[in-house]
Amino acid sequence: MNKHNVMIGIIGLLAGAVIASFTAGQAVNNNNSVMMRMMGMNSSSKEMDELSHGTMSMAQMSEQLEALTGDDYDKTFIEMMIDHHEGAVTMARLSDSRAKHDEVKQLSKEIIAAQEKEIIEMKQWQKNWGYSSNEMMHGGN
Repeated sequence: MNKHNVMIGIIGLLAGAVIASFTAGQAVNNNNSVMMRMMGMNSSSKEMDELSHGTMSMAQMSEQLEALTGDDYDKTFIEMMIDHHEGAVTMARLSDSRAKHDEVKQLSKEIIAAQEKEIIEMKQWQKNWGYSSNEMMHGGN
């Protein structure tokens, strides 16, 4: 690898860090809880102190799942998917009052319907299989 490629790599890493810091700062300053959750941050200091799936990036969640099998995999996968689906529903609910195009509004309605159904189903599985739910760990919604 030559010095030119190393320099390009370093510049790319620094640019990425600056962009991520700026975006995170904007999310915190605007109290944008959906964006903060997507970036792996929670919006309240109580939640910031908790080690939960809501504070992990998608890559970190996938990495954690790779180490699991059986019940441990199923329990963790369901907890993470519930968080993921709840975030999608929160985002989709914004479309009704904010989206310009009817296609986005319709897609958002379909996302809400499908993902709320799946959330209910996964929470029932948690109950049936004796898993503690993520909702219970966070005090419920």
